[in-house]
Amino acid sequence: QPFDLSDTPAAEVLQRAVLESRVREVEAENRQIRLRLSQSLGTAAQPQEGNYGNQQWGASADTGPEDVENTAEEKNNHTECPRAPSVQKCELIHVACVCAGHNASRDVVTLVKSILFHRRNPLHFHFITDTVAHRILSTLFQSWMVPSVQVSFYDADELKSEVSWIPNKHYSGIYGLMKLTLTKALPSNLSKVIVLDTDITFATDIAELWGIFQKFTDKQVIGLVENQSDWYLGNLWKNHKPWPALGRGFNTGVILLYLERLRRLRWEQMWRLTAERELMSMLSTSLADQDIFNAFIKQNPVLVHQLPCFWNVQLSDHTRSEQCYTEVSDLKVIHWNSPKKLRVKNKHVEFFRNLYLTFLEYDGNLLRRELFGCPSQATPESIRLQTSLEDLDEDDQCYDFRRERITVHRVHLYFLQYEYTPTEDDVTLVAQLSMDRLQMLEAICKHWEGPISLALYMSDAEAQQFLRYAQASEVLKNRKNVGYHVVYKEGQFYPVNLVRNVALRNANTPYVFLADVDFLPMYGLYDYLRRAVVQLDMAHTKKALVVPAFETLRYRLSFPKSKAELLSMLDMGTLYTFRYHVWTKGHAPTNYAKWRTATTPYKVEWESDFEPYVVVRRDCPEYDQRFVGFGWNKVSHIMELDAQEYDLMVLPNAFMIHMPHAPSFDISKFRSSPSYRNCLGTLKDEFHQDLSRKYGSSALKYLTAQRNI
Repeated sequence: QPFDLSDTPAAEVLQRAVLESRVREVEAENRQIRLRLSQSLGTAAQPQEGNYGNQQWGASADTGPEDVENTAEEKNNHTECPRAPSVQKCELIHVACVCAGHNASRDVVTLVKSILFHRRNPLHFHFITDTVAHRILSTLFQSWMVPSVQVSFYDADELKSEVSWIPNKHYSGIYGLMKLTLTKALPSNLSKVIVLDTDITFATDIAELWGIFQKFTDKQVIGLVENQSDWYLGNLWKNHKPWPALGRGFNTGVILLYLERLRRLRWEQMWRLTAERELMSMLSTSLADQDIFNAFIKQNPVLVHQLPCFWNVQLSDHTRSEQCYTEVSDLKVIHWNSPKKLRVKNKHVEFFRNLYLTFLEYDGNLLRRELFGCPSQATPESIRLQTSLEDLDEDDQCYDFRRERITVHRVHLYFLQYEYTPTEDDVTLVAQLSMDRLQMLEAICKHWEGPISLALYMSDAEAQQFLRYAQASEVLKNRKNVGYHVVYKEGQFYPVNLVRNVALRNANTPYVFLADVDFLPMYGLYDYLRRAVVQLDMAHTKKALVVPAFETLRYRLSFPKSKAELLSMLDMGTLYTFRYHVWTKGHAPTNYAKWRTATTPYKVEWESDFEPYVVVRRDCPEYDQRFVGFGWNKVSHIMELDAQEYDLMVLPNAFMIHMPHAPSFDISKFRSSPSYRNCLGTLKDEFHQDLSRKYGSSALKYLTAQRNI
């Protein structure tokens, strides 16, 4: 978009130039990624002789009777002249997936990214989920807002009784049997569906796979790729006795299910009879649903349509996966079906790993693209967003701030495993952070043994760095009561209050301690606060308990173990009251002089610019999201607590200490940009006006206090 330099301040010109440069870089990266995924590298493998296995039992997806004459020619030209998928433009493709728990929810996002990257058709994802995955994925897709994508969820708990009677030794547990129930779980008017494991990565347009349904004979109801390990051949070790299968059997990581035909065949009764019969001798399944599918196919071979093995290249140890491709462009679907995942043995595993990592770290915001010629159905959320955007004035000097307020950020809740059952007096420490504060996490966890709700503002790539950091940390990996919620980066400002609200909403205790990640709580503060909320009857009164804040300028600090020790360090000049030398007003109303000798909680009055760290009930007001970056993000929240007549009570034996760190990027922008400061002033005025409308004449004191500054 061209713009006139003469009408634009120099700083804005620079910002726009940087932004335009970044957009061009991202577009170039996208082109390179597409090239890497589609080009033939030629050196991936030498041509292999031999067929793909069970050809006598099922027709290949590539070679129906009408294709026989062209087969040799196509083999010679397959990299240059890929066959166009025989799928109608804008035809809706249905994809089903069983997803349970925190780890599978992360995996399924990478699968979805790989599908979205290549797709040209509208998609409808059907997720069979437990409670955890439903909460994570419903929030993620709602905030992702990808055009031409529908998502439906089905409660796995309601299906458990269908398969819970089957003993299963596989690590997937009961969820590994759920694919057997899809004819019952999915809508009765859904005729076809592609079923995928969560550890799948697509390297092509999923429409190509969907088009294979058209090649099914009248009798075929299931499309599968041959199993590429020797498991079903038996004799892998002494007394190894697999379930019955045709030859090498089939792998169920990728399935084409013709639901309409399966229902007519009375699939539910057929697989049950098969399972009951085989379990009399086998006693349990070893590979979950795959064993039952294979036993069923052995009895009914005419029902299976065999897919070429590049539709499910199985990367577990000792597989024949290398026979599935002669060129990298042959690859369609990669299946990490070993418990080792990315550490599996394969001579091309480095290439496959890089392909996987490309999608793992790919910016999901770039997948929010419209499909050309396929108008998507507008959702209430997208209509609201569009209306809000149209209401903005692009000539407003604070346009970027206002635009940020209505930006919808992708949110991935519970990025790591979270298991915690709160008590009635429980308190969660609530905070937010970005990558540059990651080093504070271990120290906070050592100081606070209670539950923590953390929102992390990160890019997709940074989220993966965080994951590796957390999984390698002896301190963090053993904590299951820390909820990590990733808010994905977008826009030029740090949406600090939006990120705080994500952490606040997802605390699951009755009370919350609203802190910042660069503070260390005193040892024992968790237990002290739990006692305080009971003693001060927080359940039935509106109180905000103030935890006095101090700071050190030393990176290495002998942390005080008591109030007496802290007062001694204060007198010696090792510690200071927080921001006393920069922003005294922020914490002056705490009345540190009184706190020195206080033995019981004492009430303080609100004053302009007061921004203490407080403990409140979880149902407190949320942070105002118009404040982004630096300035007034906490001040406005305390003002609203006061407007709602919360009593501010200072705790006499509690404290927290701010640890030194480099200044944030946003405070630098605040200090260096007059327009930034002007816009912050405008937002303050508008906030005051909103408070007056909301709380009436009692809110006038805030406007008066501001004018007296």
